[in-house]
Amino acid sequence: MPFLPARHYVSDHTRFISDLLAKKPELETSQRIGRNIWWDKLPSEVEAQRAMDEGQVPQKGYVYYSLK
Repeated sequence: MPFLPARHYVSDHTRFISDLLAKKPELETSQRIGRNIWWDKLPSEVEAQRAMDEGQVPQKGYVYYSLK
């Protein structure tokens, strides 16, 4: 069958990421640090954020113009 994909094919994107990680090995560590800052939260932090969100006062759609 001549239409089988090449077994050792590496896409341009995969090659780019591999080359980037080879040139900058510290990149993966900095990604983990960034993920910890923005995404990995303890349940207590999530609950505190939820409580603050519930206490907000609804704001009108356009705050710079008075409808009086």
